[in-house]
Amino acid sequence: MSIQRLTRLTLAGLATDKDAVLEQLQTLGCLHLIPLRPAPREPEKEPASHAVDALQALRYLQDSREKRRQVRDPEGFDLPGTIAAVLENQQRLRDTSDRRDALVERIAELEPWGDFTLPPEPDLAGRKFWFYIVPQRQMAQLAALELPWQVVHRDNRQSWVVVIHPDEPPRDALPVPRTLAGALSLSEVRRRLEAAELELEEIRAEHVALTRWIYLISTHLAQAEDAAQLRHAQAQTRDEESLFLVQGWVPEDAVEPVQALAEQQGLALLTETPGPDDAPPTLLDNPGPIAAGQDLVAFYQMPAYDSWDPSRVLFFSFAAFFAMILSDAGYAALLGVLLLAYWRKIGRSALGGRLRILAAALVGTSVVWGVLVGSYFGFAPRPDSLPGHLHLLDINDFEVMMQLSVGIGVVHLILANLEMAGAQRGRAAGRVAIGWIAVMVGGFTLWIAGDAGAPEWVVLSAQILMGLGFAVVLLMGSDRRVDGVKALALRGLDGLSNLVRVTQVFGDVLSYLRLFALGLASASMAMTFNGLARDVATELPGLGLLLAILILLAGHALNLLLALMSGVVHGLRLNFIEFYNWALAGEGYPFKPFKRTELRE
Repeated sequence: MSIQRLTRLTLAGLATDKDAVLEQLQTLGCLHLIPLRPAPREPEKEPASHAVDALQALRYLQDSREKRRQVRDPEGFDLPGTIAAVLENQQRLRDTSDRRDALVERIAELEPWGDFTLPPEPDLAGRKFWFYIVPQRQMAQLAALELPWQVVHRDNRQSWVVVIHPDEPPRDALPVPRTLAGALSLSEVRRRLEAAELELEEIRAEHVALTRWIYLISTHLAQAEDAAQLRHAQAQTRDEESLFLVQGWVPEDAVEPVQALAEQQGLALLTETPGPDDAPPTLLDNPGPIAAGQDLVAFYQMPAYDSWDPSRVLFFSFAAFFAMILSDAGYAALLGVLLLAYWRKIGRSALGGRLRILAAALVGTSVVWGVLVGSYFGFAPRPDSLPGHLHLLDINDFEVMMQLSVGIGVVHLILANLEMAGAQRGRAAGRVAIGWIAVMVGGFTLWIAGDAGAPEWVVLSAQILMGLGFAVVLLMGSDRRVDGVKALALRGLDGLSNLVRVTQVFGDVLSYLRLFALGLASASMAMTFNGLARDVATELPGLGLLLAILILLAGHALNLLLALMSGVVHGLRLNFIEFYNWALAGEGYPFKPFKRTELRE
């Protein structure tokens, strides 16, 4: 639908011109590089494709709650040196924090023993102290211990016992293993803790002082990113003694600028269309208003290059499913107010600009559906009002809502199979998709006709359509050539394996009942909270009004949160699981152009 056609380009030039050519290709920003070197034995030593250190340093500085006045004059700014200083400060903070935590834990262990210093070994005449923490219920077992021991501290749970002996007592001599008290006294550990705390203060002060470079690091981040990508690209070429080769995929409408560059630099250029054994990346191109659909596609699974782009279907079906699960015009209007309040803030980035259009579509569709089902924060409009005249669907009419939900599922899966049939035209997968369309249409018609008491010819037509669909799936679901009995048998097995998916058809269609179930649950909870608030206000005059308001606020906030989660999770799930199962035959990978980074501040 909107997957751009690509061309493979191979450029060859003198090794001395390699860096200059790559820089100009990076400026053009239209080439998805193809590695021409074998996979490295030590991938960790390969140059990274992003400025990892710069991003890590910037995030660390932005995490500081307190920030200094920003330096904006770039003269004399040393980006590598500043990044190194920031990362060194981060590592010192981690090391010192770990040492401080270990000292705090050590103090907690030593405090019951008291503040003592072990005497010199000559003063102990070869004897040593062995430390044990014994539960009170096991203290009676020490009565049989022949070694000298002493309780130095106890509480209601355990006793701290010191045993004196030249060698460590046998493991079965005491009921518990010994405790490592260490050679440092409690006062020495506390002194070291204080030193660690002071060092932490100095490191944190340095952290705050370094935040003055956030602006300059941000503005130079594009420079660091470009340099990292250029180093990565230099590692993707094939280098001979005096020549280099660089290869990549380019959109068809971007071939001319590369040809002009080749002529200007005196490079050899080879253009090739993708062959059947090639696996080009996938470059989606959708118009601005529905471009967020391709962000949803990329979030889960990128279609293969020779497949089709489900972005548009995903955009509109997700909006419809979200609206049916929310099922309340009042909730949708509240979300619309919030969206308008944050409209500019969300649209500061290109991704945010696309997502806010998607959010507007979700809100608009939800308002329309909420009006149709007549729910406004769980309240139904009066029949003689304008909203009452627009109330065309009763969400409590189980039969109608179930038929509507299943019908939407059938249409959604038919659309998926139509796209599959188009993408796999002339192949067995395309014919099988047509067969399943016939089965779905016939089965749904048979169900509706049976409940509505339709004429006999309608029922017969639906049965014939289902039979034809099953026959197509069974008999035409294989690309094997029939050149013998064995091939005929294998072709039959292929058809039977396709026919087994009838259970998946049934399960996937019924899965769309969640639209009705979740929408009914959301509406029922809203009405329940309204009823609770009304009962409390009636039973408790005065105070009951305040309690009723609290019930309404807390109840509807909880219900809205649950409805949002359900709308997003299940609205996407029906697309990513049920729809994708029938619409896409393979998975691709995204087109990533080798280009300069936009300036970010």
